[in-house]
Amino acid sequence: MVFICRHSSSSPATAVGSASRTMALRSEHFTPYDFLYYSGVRAYYGEEWAKAAELLEKSIQTKEALLRTRRQCHDDCVASGTKAFNKLDSEEGSMWDLWALDWIQQKAECLRFCIGRSVAPTGQLPVSNDIEYEFNTRNPYNFLQVTYYKLEKLKKAASAAHTYFVANPSHLEMRNNIEKYRRMEGVTEDDFQDRETEKHWVLYDAAMQHEASSDWLQAAEKWRACVNETLWRIDECRVQCEVSPQLLPEDRGVDGVDGAFEKAAALSLSLLSCRQSCVTQVATRPGRISAQEDFLPTQLEHLHIAQFKSGDVSGALQTLRSFLLFYPNDRDSLDNLQLYYETLGGDAESHGIHPAQEIAKYVNQSLQEKSLLYFGVENLNFTFTDPDLWTPEDVVPESLRKNWRAEKQVINEKIKEGDQIEEVDDSGFYAGGSVPQVGVTITMDDDALNGTNRVVLDGVMTEKECDKILQLATVAASLGDGYRGRRSPHTPHETFEGLTILRAVKLSQEGLVDQSDTRLLHELGERVRTLLHSYFRSPSGLFISFTHLVCRSAATGEQEGRMDLSHPVHVDNCLLEPETKQCWREPPAFIHRDLSAILYLNDNFDGGELFFTERDAKTVTARVKPSCGRLVGFSSGPVNPHGVTAVTRGRRCALALWFTKEKLYRDMEREEAEAMWAADGQSALKKDEEEEEKEGGATVGRNARSHAPKERSRGRNAVTGRKDEL
Repeated sequence: MVFICRHSSSSPATAVGSASRTMALRSEHFTPYDFLYYSGVRAYYGEEWAKAAELLEKSIQTKEALLRTRRQCHDDCVASGTKAFNKLDSEEGSMWDLWALDWIQQKAECLRFCIGRSVAPTGQLPVSNDIEYEFNTRNPYNFLQVTYYKLEKLKKAASAAHTYFVANPSHLEMRNNIEKYRRMEGVTEDDFQDRETEKHWVLYDAAMQHEASSDWLQAAEKWRACVNETLWRIDECRVQCEVSPQLLPEDRGVDGVDGAFEKAAALSLSLLSCRQSCVTQVATRPGRISAQEDFLPTQLEHLHIAQFKSGDVSGALQTLRSFLLFYPNDRDSLDNLQLYYETLGGDAESHGIHPAQEIAKYVNQSLQEKSLLYFGVENLNFTFTDPDLWTPEDVVPESLRKNWRAEKQVINEKIKEGDQIEEVDDSGFYAGGSVPQVGVTITMDDDALNGTNRVVLDGVMTEKECDKILQLATVAASLGDGYRGRRSPHTPHETFEGLTILRAVKLSQEGLVDQSDTRLLHELGERVRTLLHSYFRSPSGLFISFTHLVCRSAATGEQEGRMDLSHPVHVDNCLLEPETKQCWREPPAFIHRDLSAILYLNDNFDGGELFFTERDAKTVTARVKPSCGRLVGFSSGPVNPHGVTAVTRGRRCALALWFTKEKLYRDMEREEAEAMWAADGQSALKKDEEEEEKEGGATVGRNARSHAPKERSRGRNAVTGRKDEL
């Protein structure tokens, strides 16, 4: 079995056609894709829908054409300077520096001429990091889906919405829009096409599915194709590192780089670092922040097993030999190698099977690059983050090995934790403490709820208290509160209303709601905090991070045939990935949340049950039916994925609370409300401040809602404030 890696984007037979396509970029009217994008966004906000669609589509097409042109020119210029390069190993090699410069100059001249005849000078300029971010997150499709909707081109709108949603799976408005498109006349499932499909992930998922059904022949075919596609994508990325505009070292603000050799070294190290980062880019799924570790070796491991099980032992042997280039001392792999030799009869021919040529080339090239980069780290103050776990220790200089080993150990431990079958809750909470309130009973504990750090308490509120808060919600809750006004943030079949304590206090001061009801809403947060702090035996302080009175109502005429959930399965402080059973504690998740709670107010509705699942988001482990005064508390981490079943009739109301051990992330809106009461000469029902100081943490405060980690830290006026919900 031989891996076939597509090194060139076109064969000689198609090179002319490719050149004619890219030549179209060069004209008097050529416009850089970043300018086209900005112009399209301006037209969008000006509601010039046809113009916006044209400009946004052109920006996408122009960028694709530019990348193709650069790749084609790279391939066309491979042979440039070969004569000078060959002299480096000849008798004339004593002038190696001049021959090396001759080779570099000829290569540069070829690339400049090739790209220059296809792309105007303005199109060759580097774009800003902001523009790179917009295209990497597929934001042009965010604008296009609304644009096409306004133009009544629903099929194109559905495709644009799906394309954006694939890379932004937590974007609730887009999910709602997709559900609306599905119900529109003339739109079919085939219209939801990903215009930016990354083929290696399609093949990866297909291979996993064939494995799951024990279809080993098909699995082997898909894994082989996946390996080839992954190698090709890495190569494409590496080529772009070479041919894309690069800033000179002095433009980067590198201090102390004065001589020609130092500058050349800095630029070459940047190039090598860019090449090394390609495996991370290719191994990161759309919509994910973290790359899949050991992406290529993992594929090879799956492939050799599938080949063996499908009867292709020779192919399995070659693939396993390829895998051992990454991990030559892996015990299980060496045992499998012996098994494959024995299965083939142990003849000389089987021992002559070598690793796939493309894999050997990839490993050798990568190791040489790493050696140069680590030399730069040790001696030239260069910064390099190794993207691979398989890097052998002897590549790393002795002076750097201690830190390198420590970093590698941390990563390996995280991976090992993720692979553990038995869930371990590292939240620091220990269920089973006392319940310090008369009349409150433990209805369900960890055993009854089939999980860790979960509890259901009854009797937390009286019927009268439930009625008062329900009345407050009826009078003061507003549609879409807490979700930027989106009345249906989780499902189009329900409407969502919310109320925060600060808004309730402001309304009470204006005489629009009863002050006693507002005080009760505030006091319930402290009541829940006291109960859960005691029951979960928190060793440190526990601060309220956010309190939200929420009501979900079934939409009239929208319930027939419902298959969705009122709130999809999720984890409160990390991003759950059910396919891999990983939960990524990174933005945009609220990573500061430690403990979650739901205090129910009523039960006169259908559906709306809370349920817990395993990390696959499918296997339900426990269900909780709401009722007045029932409190559900649980640790906010990956041991407790949960969701809410559809509310198909009536209105479900509850008080949602989240708690944190870090005082830095306490709810500043709550404190603002308390300050407003104090200014009126009224006492707020809260814990003594000195007691809270004893319980924990920092003295600096900020609003955890508004300062929670965001997926994107930068912002630009040109593209903020979307109209992305239909």
